[in-house]
Amino acid sequence: MKNRSQWTIPAVILVMVLAAGFVNAAEKKAPKTIRAARSVHLGYKAPEGVLFYNEVAVEQSQKGTYFCACGFLHGYFGIQERNNDKVVIFSIWDPGNQNNPNVVEEEKRVKLLYKDPDVYTGRFGNEGTGGQSFLKYDWKPNQTYRFLVQAVVRGDRTEFSGYFYMNEQQQWKHLVTFSTLANGDLLKGYYAFIEDFRRDVKSVREVRKAQFGNGWVKTPKGQWIALTQAQFTADGTPLMNINAGPVEGGFFLQTGGQTKNQTPLWSSMERLPSGLKLPQSLKPSTKKEK
Repeated sequence: MKNRSQWTIPAVILVMVLAAGFVNAAEKKAPKTIRAARSVHLGYKAPEGVLFYNEVAVEQSQKGTYFCACGFLHGYFGIQERNNDKVVIFSIWDPGNQNNPNVVEEEKRVKLLYKDPDVYTGRFGNEGTGGQSFLKYDWKPNQTYRFLVQAVVRGDRTEFSGYFYMNEQQQWKHLVTFSTLANGDLLKGYYAFIEDFRRDVKSVREVRKAQFGNGWVKTPKGQWIALTQAQFTADGTPLMNINAGPVEGGFFLQTGGQTKNQTPLWSSMERLPSGLKLPQSLKPSTKKEK
């Protein structure tokens, strides 16, 4: 998932239109020519916020799949199934469009302000650069997992904190706080996605599906806004075995395998009215962690 689009929206649409003309041929050639299942996204409509809450329940996963629950302009937060384990990942980007983490000047890099002892942190590259954190966590299919991102502006930097709800302990775990140069931004540009990182050709034939639900954003004035509208988008991979749609309390995304496309790309969707209730225990701890 790129941190900055290098195309304008009209250019993206043009690519999608041209790609659509070759969908059938591309699908027939997929085992030989296309390495990954198509990435699919939900773009949420909501104002700038100080807190961003969302949930994900994975129905079908494959090795190498990342399920992003809380994506925003400066980072993303979700769960991944790797080859030998499962993790929670929270990442924040450096400013700029570079892909080599070593070329970023020290003063422009993401800074680590806090990490939980169970969390591993480091820098990443190749899809933008920035700070990344991992929590090893054996998440299960068909269970709901909760994510919360908090944003606080400090001068020319914004501090983004990631909180993951530990179902077993029934409490929030403050995983990490990163600081980045963000031009005074709080949280905005909200999205969720499913992405295939295995990219071994065989993965194109495998289904990945998840429900993203009960999302909320808290504005700087303290108002909670429910994420009831989302746009269905995808990357430029010329495959149409993708789908999305509203479900009770949220939306689903699906890609790969025998997935049938029923919702057109770029469609705006509205979630069903049931389940519009702000969960309890959303406010993260305000104590000073050391």
